[in-house]
Amino acid sequence: MEIQEIKQRFGIIGNSPLLNRAINIANQVAPTDISVLITGESGSGKEVFSHIIHQMSPRKHGPFIAVNCGAIPEGTIDSELFGHEKGAYTGAVGERKGYFETVNGGTIFLDEIAEMPLGTQARLLRVLESGQYIKVGSSKVEKTNVRVIAATNVDVYDAVKNGKFREDLYYRLNTVPLRIPPLRDRKEDIYLLFRKFTADFTDKYRTPPIQLDDEAQQMLINYSWPGNVRQLKNMAEQLAVLERDRIITAQTLLTYIPQETGGRNLPMRIDSQPKEDFSERDILYKVLFDMKRDMVELKKLVADIIEHGGVSVNTAAHSQTLKQLYRDVEIPGSADPQFTLQQPVNTVINNGADTFNLTHHDAQEVEESLSLIEKESDLIRKALKKHKGKRKLAANELGISERTLYRKIKELNL
Repeated sequence: MEIQEIKQRFGIIGNSPLLNRAINIANQVAPTDISVLITGESGSGKEVFSHIIHQMSPRKHGPFIAVNCGAIPEGTIDSELFGHEKGAYTGAVGERKGYFETVNGGTIFLDEIAEMPLGTQARLLRVLESGQYIKVGSSKVEKTNVRVIAATNVDVYDAVKNGKFREDLYYRLNTVPLRIPPLRDRKEDIYLLFRKFTADFTDKYRTPPIQLDDEAQQMLINYSWPGNVRQLKNMAEQLAVLERDRIITAQTLLTYIPQETGGRNLPMRIDSQPKEDFSERDILYKVLFDMKRDMVELKKLVADIIEHGGVSVNTAAHSQTLKQLYRDVEIPGSADPQFTLQQPVNTVINNGADTFNLTHHDAQEVEESLSLIEKESDLIRKALKKHKGKRKLAANELGISERTLYRKIKELNL
């Protein structure tokens, strides 16, 4: 049968070379019993090609069934495909025939084959190789004569490499690969399909015809159509029903096209709503992590004091380290009034001109509150003081949103 005759018989619209090649492959493989793996994006028309292969094969008078493997729960898919015996599992009150039994002599179309569990894949491989299967809960080997056509919208070879799909099943199904081109690779067909869909829907709903102006036509053709033919058909139906003005402009069309990101062809509206960066829990985590880091540094310092009997600080680098560690409690007699202690520590400080000797024996305990609320309040105060009351800068310093900072200031009465 010629390609044009196949298009007319199955209602296929388009003249794209990629589409014609896919139809030609389906036409050539149909008379055989070879398994076919149809690949293509969601909405590109994979099921239509399964009907072409079945209707043009010697099995055309036999049964045909389409099964969405991704829609069947993992615990019941074996029963759906191969059947089960009475009492095979809880709830199996009677014997059930599976699809491979009921479609014997026909064709089964397994859509979303990559979603099939690995255990079921092993049983399917046995059917493809020998035509044999065993019902769930039975030990009797059954025979079937079914042609399998599989389809997926994911890269099955990647699934094989990731251990999610059996390699032997992949090569068994992929005897004849059939790729359905996405709509964005069939730009010459987009407007033809749109006209066909709008004509069908305006006739169905008894509404005036739909027309696109030149700018709207270019927008329609240049859009990437991630939902492919299914998305185009849905949009055509919406326009046929909802639009009172039957001359569709680019501005009108834009309201029916969802926003996209990642450098697609059309300029889209940008959501200007601010997003909150961190929750209240995040600021508490920040406090805890800072406390943990400082305590680790303090333990190292105390261990050094115990081991050497004192620590001499006479360089700018050491002085800066201590200044970062000691901020909250002023050290008596220190030449630097900002030199304070942040964490609880047992210490005695003998201050010289430019040297501090910390000894373990004459330690004094300086206790600090471990209340998270007080720590949180203290951090917010310091951030506001550092940035001279500018809340936006303080919020950035704390790693939270300005909105969260406003709420915390109100809650803590700062």
